[in-house]
This record gives sequence, C-alpha cells and structure tokens, in this order.
Amino acid sequence: MNITERFLKYVGFCTTSDETTGLTPSTPGQMEFAMALRDELKSIGLEDVDLDDNGYVMATLPANTPEQKPVIGFIAHMDTSPDASGKHVQPRIVKAYDGNEIVLNEEEHIVLETTKYPEILNYKGQDIIVTNGKTLLGADDKAGVAEIITAVEYLKAHPEIKHGKIRIGFTPDEEIGCGADHFDVKKFGADFAYTMDGGAIGELEFENFNAAAAKITVKGTNVHPGYGYHKMINSMRIAFQLAVMLPRWETPEHTEGYEGFYHLTSMQGTVEQTVLTYIIRDHDRARFESRKREIEHLVRKVNREFGEGTATAEIRNQYYNMREKIEPVMHIIDLAKSAMEAVGVTPVVKPIRGGTDGARLSFEGLPCPNIFAGGENFHSRFEYLPVPSLEKGMEVILKIVELA
Repeated sequence: MNITERFLKYVGFCTTSDETTGLTPSTPGQMEFAMALRDELKSIGLEDVDLDDNGYVMATLPANTPEQKPVIGFIAHMDTSPDASGKHVQPRIVKAYDGNEIVLNEEEHIVLETTKYPEILNYKGQDIIVTNGKTLLGADDKAGVAEIITAVEYLKAHPEIKHGKIRIGFTPDEEIGCGADHFDVKKFGADFAYTMDGGAIGELEFENFNAAAAKITVKGTNVHPGYGYHKMINSMRIAFQLAVMLPRWETPEHTEGYEGFYHLTSMQGTVEQTVLTYIIRDHDRARFESRKREIEHLVRKVNREFGEGTATAEIRNQYYNMREKIEPVMHIIDLAKSAMEAVGVTPVVKPIRGGTDGARLSFEGLPCPNIFAGGENFHSRFEYLPVPSLEKGMEVILKIVELA
C-alpha cells in the first residue's frame, strides 16, 4: 500500500475527540482506529506491538546493526479536532493543481479560494487532497500516522538501510490537550523522539505556546421579563460584559509569530447561567501567567459589581513551551535539519502557534520536537494535503533514521 492510499484509508475512521466525555480515549472511533493500527503494525512485522486500555499504540522496529545507535521515537496522534466534523470524510485528489480556486462542493457553493488561502499557490502542478467542503480532512494528524507507518514498513522491507532501534507511538485526544496524559515515557524507551504533527512542508519546531484552558461560569436569576425590574440578573449580558473587557486585539485573528492571545472557543447560555470557554496562549512564560491572572481579575470585578459568586473561573494548564527542554539537546534539531536538506526539503524553523504531544513529553523526559506532516488549513473544511508533502514527510523519517 503506498502512502497516499494509506492516508485515504485512515481518514475513513471518524476519530473526533470530545473534551466533555471524561474518557480516554474520549470517543469510541479512536479506539477503533487504534485497533486497526495495531493489527496493521503486526502484519508489517513490527515487534512489541501494544495497545493499552487508554488507546495508546506502541511498537518497535528492532535495530539491524550491532553498532551503538540512539533509540529514536516517532509519534503522531490519532484523533481529529472537534472544531469541524470528522464524520464521513470524503477526500478527493485534485490532479496537477492548476492554480485556480477549487470548488469543493458545487451544490453548496463551498470554494477553496486562492485570495483567502494564497498558500495553495505554492503547490501549483502538484496533486492535492481536499475535502468535499463538509468536513475537515484529517491530515492533522493522520498524515503523520501514514508517514510513520509507511516509513517503518519501508525499513522493514529494506534491511540494507542500517539503523538502531526505532519506537513508534500513536496517541489519542491530542486535540483536546490530553494526548500525553497516559503516555508511558519509560515504557516507550526512546532517547529522543519527533512528533510528525506540523503543518506545511519544511516546518521544524521546538518552541510552542504555553497553554491553558479557562471555563468561566456566570450565574443569573430569571423572572418573568414583565416583572424583572431590579430582580432579573441576565447571565448572558454579564458574560458579554466580561468578554469585552479582555483586550480586543489579543485574539487569534489579530496575532502572529510570538504574540499570545485569548480565544473564546464556545459560549452557551441562558438567563440563569452562561458558560464561556477560552484557551489562553503565549510563548513567554511570564506573559502566560499574567494572562491567567487577568481572567481571575475580571471575574473578581464582575463579582464586586453583581455580587460574590456571580462568576467563577476554572483554569487548567495544558502544556508549556518545550524550548527549555530542547535547547540542551539541539543536536536532535540539527539531525532533523540535515535529514530535510538531504531529501530536498528546505527547513523552516519557526515557533508553533499551538502545541503538540511533544511539548508535554519533553517535560516528562523525552525531548520531542515537531516535524511537518504536510497539510494546510488544519481544523477546517478547507484543509488540504499536497501529496508530495506527504511523501517528503516519510522521506525525512527515513533519512533521520539513516543519518543517526
């Protein structure tokens, strides 16, 4: 099975994660996909193939040389983002993309426009996998899964490529910040690893956001609106007031590079109760802590105006910037750079405006920078994956193994 066929097979699994279930994996489709991957790894001939009760898959490609080499890990996540539907994904390959806008769904007038997404022009002449405009594609991170499995399958079939022990791992629930919750670093047993979870071809990342999630609950009092004078407290209006007190320009649509933000991801409310859900992001640890304090400060202001207990905030740290853990072992970044250059890919070292399982794993003793998976417009019905980028991701894995 070639890598494109493998990827198209994988996107047929619905693996959307769900932070509300409290389970690991959070959705049954992820375990179904994990079982399929376990069986595939066994059929390839890998050793120590293991699927635990939480949906984590691990396997080993043994060393084929007596030389002492580092144990290298490659990791990808199986879930897709709840930001867009991942059910009944219907991918389509646009052959030799001509540089014009792509009609994803003619019936519903859904178009991938070059004016909105000019990056697609970088892939003119290439085959590109797109959606039907109703779901995300799932290249984040089934492209990474496909790259890793295709690479180890190739190595298994080509013993002339000498390598040390290779460990691979697939995690659930990365998209809801829980991918590393039950990852057993000691059991994995790698000296260092790479997540194949970046975006466009060439991306190499060892800096990421510090990240937290905030849930703000506002309580109100409902009475008949005709008799609400000095009695009704509308939780939605108070929640709106709190939301607009956050800096207007510190949102994802107004920030880039190292700039952090507050991102309102959902709002659910009635007069009686409104819940605002935020994610908080910043590369700088001090500014990150300040952002969390600002949320708490605004909650106190609301309570001073409307009464103690009107608003409460639950803030949960998700992951931290891995840079401090990677800088002492920068040779693993140099190795990835050399591998990319060797297969004709220009490394693009940049901070991640997001996070990966590798961020948390780096703090748990497994240095784990991030390499491109090849897709664009993740978490969106306009997601797409250039086939050459997918193939180069696999080639980079092979070259890392060879150079190491």
